[in-house]
Amino acid sequence: MFVPYQTLGQPTPSGNEPYEQEFLITAYYSPLPNQCCYVKGGYVADKVLNGEGHTAADGTSVYPGMIAAPSSYPYGTKVVLPGIGTFTVHDRGGAITELGNGAHRLDIWAGYGEEGLARALAFGLQRIKGTVYPNGTDQPMVAFDLTTLPSPIDELHNYFVEKDNLLALRPKEGERGLSVYLLQDYLKEIGYLRRSPTGFFGQETSRAFTAFLHDFQVNAPGSELSETSAAYVLGARKRLGAHEPITGYIDDDAAPQYVADAQRILRFLGYYQGRTNGEYDQTTKDAIFAFQKEHSLVGSWDSTGAGRIGPVTTKELLAAWNRKVVSEHADRYLELHAIDTALEKKGTRIEQFLGEGYSGTQVRLLQNQLAALGFFDAKEANGSFGPMTEEAVTKYQIDRGIISSRTETGAGYVGPSTLHALRSDQRSILYRIVRAEGWGAL
Repeated sequence: MFVPYQTLGQPTPSGNEPYEQEFLITAYYSPLPNQCCYVKGGYVADKVLNGEGHTAADGTSVYPGMIAAPSSYPYGTKVVLPGIGTFTVHDRGGAITELGNGAHRLDIWAGYGEEGLARALAFGLQRIKGTVYPNGTDQPMVAFDLTTLPSPIDELHNYFVEKDNLLALRPKEGERGLSVYLLQDYLKEIGYLRRSPTGFFGQETSRAFTAFLHDFQVNAPGSELSETSAAYVLGARKRLGAHEPITGYIDDDAAPQYVADAQRILRFLGYYQGRTNGEYDQTTKDAIFAFQKEHSLVGSWDSTGAGRIGPVTTKELLAAWNRKVVSEHADRYLELHAIDTALEKKGTRIEQFLGEGYSGTQVRLLQNQLAALGFFDAKEANGSFGPMTEEAVTKYQIDRGIISSRTETGAGYVGPSTLHALRSDQRSILYRIVRAEGWGAL
């Protein structure tokens, strides 16, 4: 998948006897939508690299123990790789060839999504002498445990585009990856997960996530992340450190500043329409009582604490205030994500890594965006990534602090950090336009 080779046409042995063969082996995976990372920068680009991801070249559904081999290996050929397992040939690949140095290329299917990508990256390139069992020989059974291949999350960091954009991710219970790690990190930060992130979405994460959704009255499952639940997690994180709006109990003896605080929070929650005068008057008492009654804290004016703010009412007021603040933040995150979704549908968002030699629609989108940001001459947009585009990308990277000099690694190449910055700039500009002119402006 990751290492291209030139084919020089080395023939394989003929006959119906098993034989030993030197192999250069890599691993490939099946990309899924809404991953944190893609080796080519986007879902569509990775599907082009790896195929559709669900069916091999011979029509077999992908499964652990399937390999891609050169075309000289008929489908159904078995290959035993010591220390790894026994595999069946079902797939092909442009770089999966017979090499002039006597070695043949193989590609092992490593699974789906982020976990599969992490396995493929960690596997790297390995040289192994294996045994080939042609069709018609006494072939061994397929024997391969996918979990024996490590899938370290750290392998994904170099391809991490979405970073803090949790709404772009959809981790589910049972999955392992950087998306899960990010969700866990945020749940820990906002006080719902005690343990440090592991990257595995197990029952403990599900319980913590469910508790969060319950507290903020979000109608979403705790077993997977949705757009709405992601927005609320980000909203809760945004609220961290905010000053709590009420600090004292409210009754006839309360200081005016405490009463004024109560009036402000009650107005914010929709229970008080009077002036913020710090007076514990009947209008303020009525607002407190209305809140208490709606939240089942009192039944009538005869109930203990009716119209006054003590510890129980304070706790409920802060919870209601917290939910509303987080909800408002969540609404903004959902609006920003709606912009991303609209751009994807229109095909006007950069969806892959780009560099010198690339050409096509994605390069033209890059050139147009750089032109809109003042780094490229719009008249030169031609869909071909040449020296002018490379120079424009370099200037943009320096301006955004992605690199510090032209000689730095990655200069002029649209990799994860540059793609993240470009998407963020595009989203921010369009958000301001939408806020001013409405969604029709898109």
